[in-house]
Amino acid sequence: SIFPRFTTAGMSHGALSKEAHETLAIAMNRIGARSNSGEGGESRARYHRLPNGDWANSVTKQVASARFGVTPEYLISAKELQIKMAQGSKPGEGGIAAIRHSVPGVTLISPPPHHDIYSIEDLAQLIYDLKQVNPRAKVSVKLVAEAGVGTIAAGVVKAYADIVLISGHDGGTGASPLGSIKHAGIPWELGLAETQQVLVMNDLRGRVMLQTDGGMKTGRDVVVAAMLGAEEFGFGSAAVVAAGCVMARQCHLNTCPVGVATQREDLRARFPGSPDHVVNFFTYVAQQVREILASLGHRKLDDIIGRTDLLQQKLLEASPKIVSVNLSRVLAQADPTGTKPLKHTKSRNDRPEAPLDDTILQDAIDAIAGKGEIVLHYKVRNTHRAIGAKLAGEIAFRYGDEGLPDGTIECHFTGSAGQSFGAFCIQGMRLVLTGEANDYVGKSMAGGEIVVRPSERARFICHLNTIIGNTVMYGATGGSLFAAGQAGERFCVRNSGGQAVVEGVGDHGCEYMTGGTVVVLGKTGRNFGAGMTGGVAFVLDESNDLEKLYNPQLVGLERISDVEDIRTLQSLILRHQALTGSARARDVLGQWDLYLPQFWKVVPHPGESLPPAKASHPGEFKERIRA
Repeated sequence: SIFPRFTTAGMSHGALSKEAHETLAIAMNRIGARSNSGEGGESRARYHRLPNGDWANSVTKQVASARFGVTPEYLISAKELQIKMAQGSKPGEGGIAAIRHSVPGVTLISPPPHHDIYSIEDLAQLIYDLKQVNPRAKVSVKLVAEAGVGTIAAGVVKAYADIVLISGHDGGTGASPLGSIKHAGIPWELGLAETQQVLVMNDLRGRVMLQTDGGMKTGRDVVVAAMLGAEEFGFGSAAVVAAGCVMARQCHLNTCPVGVATQREDLRARFPGSPDHVVNFFTYVAQQVREILASLGHRKLDDIIGRTDLLQQKLLEASPKIVSVNLSRVLAQADPTGTKPLKHTKSRNDRPEAPLDDTILQDAIDAIAGKGEIVLHYKVRNTHRAIGAKLAGEIAFRYGDEGLPDGTIECHFTGSAGQSFGAFCIQGMRLVLTGEANDYVGKSMAGGEIVVRPSERARFICHLNTIIGNTVMYGATGGSLFAAGQAGERFCVRNSGGQAVVEGVGDHGCEYMTGGTVVVLGKTGRNFGAGMTGGVAFVLDESNDLEKLYNPQLVGLERISDVEDIRTLQSLILRHQALTGSARARDVLGQWDLYLPQFWKVVPHPGESLPPAKASHPGEFKERIRA
């Protein structure tokens, strides 16, 4: 009964080798615990059981700021979806190009913030999106332990997360910068105690499961965490050591001597670990937990969750510094009356309303089962959010990211769609909206088509007016978007395979883009192409402003002369006109010889990338001192 409470901390393929990552996943699945994929996506081969019955699937999948490899199949293969808002000891860049839908050999930049989260309401929207695409999974939010984290956690619970993870400053892989390891965050004990107290005092504790991690190694750590309020416990470095890590602190150099943290095949061949080693480690941890519980007169962990009265400060008079520490507020009882729950009492923390997708899913059930094509019609309002997400999740659950044949399910909507229209869209879906849409259209879409066009009765000039909101096609890995109007800011951020035609964008267009094709038939905002390391964008620059607005650090501007580029551009504009009836597209195609010379092709500099980050590890510091 203790094993299901254990989870590995999020360590991506960029931090661990394939062998080490799979070893951890297999071991955790054997004992009924959970392995965390980390933020870097996961190989599709791991979603299915091995011939011997083992399962290398990480049942906890992270959704981080870069949205690396976040596809419908990735999400639907999880039992827990974790939004990594912050991490105790390291930020991340790099990774395995194929899994992250990137270009091999090119620096891969992970955006510092989530570009669809700038408020607690935005976080609530992402939680809602994930619950729609995979209603079978619970949604977790990872927060770093720091002063005030309890208030943030209360907001996360009100945003309907099922699990809150408080991540401490200790632990972290050898790929972590030394400055981050030493100075980012605070001990999990302090963050956990504050979170438990705030949630209990506000009568929110019963709605959410509370996890913690950050340097946990022993059964005693688990018991102390439970007494401070945690119900589930994450192990990172200790689990990796059990799998064969020797703490060489060379993870950032790709030279791990035991093949734990490297992508070099010769070094990976040295990997000594086995799932049995990891299982043995967690068995000993669980046994120690049982022994401590027995010594306290309790039979199960649930008996001691939130029982800070079982803890007392140990005073060491020989140390003046320790004597001056006052832990009374850490050990304070959140509810002296004993009337409020100290642990979760609900299995899920869900909203009460039924989404429109429940109706769409029922209407399209025969088409999903492969019994022919279907065309559906609905009226929508801005209260209808994440339209199409549950449909995409059900298709992915049955068929994976391959989805269904093109145009199998065509849904027509009329009105003003709410946030996340077409989120996680997959092959076989075509969503046509006559009206306008709010933010996050096509978020993490992997296939299919999304069409947004104005009403035939509209009297405004489409390409001079906004028809879709901010952060459109964030983290897209495939599919196509056609919008007869302008988009807001951060259009196609972290796009890694989607196609899009739009008639104007705001600031930060194509930021961090690693693949795909974007056509902008109008004005762009500032900082276009910042951090863009792959893909291509064609921009119609009638006012000749783009040279002042784009970010030249990683991309350059070229006039279009290549025949294949011309064909690609023309075919996308033709498709745009056919689907949206765009007057702008009609004008451009009708005067092609006039408009073609006004297009810029925005492409990454060939063979160039950001300079490698300076390593900041103990060995290097010693070398600097010697020098």
